[in-house]
Amino acid sequence: MFKDTAGIKVTGLPLSSNLFIQLRSDILQGKLKSGEKLTEQRICDEYAVSRTPVREAFRQLELDGLIETIPNRGAFVLGVTIEDIQDMYVLRKAYEAIAVRWAIERITKEEFEELQEAYEFMEFYTMKKDMNKMLNINMHFHELIYNAAHNRMLKHVLSSYQFYTKQTKVNRAYVDQYLDEVLKEHKNIFDAFVSKDPDAGAEAITVHLENAKKRAGL
Repeated sequence: MFKDTAGIKVTGLPLSSNLFIQLRSDILQGKLKSGEKLTEQRICDEYAVSRTPVREAFRQLELDGLIETIPNRGAFVLGVTIEDIQDMYVLRKAYEAIAVRWAIERITKEEFEELQEAYEFMEFYTMKKDMNKMLNINMHFHELIYNAAHNRMLKHVLSSYQFYTKQTKVNRAYVDQYLDEVLKEHKNIFDAFVSKDPDAGAEAITVHLENAKKRAGL
């Protein structure tokens, strides 16, 4: 069974989707290096799958710009450069400010309660200094905001950017040192939902992502 990068089993997905998730993670985490050649037979052997899901996973990876297929030569890893990551932070910041504004205006009572619960879990795991749980809840907090914006395309784009920026951090040691700071930034975002202030929410998320970029060593 393949697992996603948070260590959660991926169920209910086609084999090709599971393989894509695994290969994408391996590329972003540097297990598969930029310029490395990927052959169907190698992936079949290493990941214990047949050629059909490998071909579909390669197609998805190429659409995401992570590999390039060259006629008569094969598939090669492109990976993600520092410049790519920096650009993703800029784009994510712009889109996420829109998402927060819309979410504050459109959030339902049930969605607000979920967001409040997620923030309270962040407080709890920060107090416990549980870095992994804090990271998972952090991602969930942002996903709840994307859902509350009630725009499918915006949610898709932001979920993708969040995944890429989380998986390609240049400096992974920062998290434990800055748990309290990260919590405070999320409190400012959550407070904007409490006060129903879209401008404050957009400002809070912008500051948070600017700081996240610095903490990532960018």
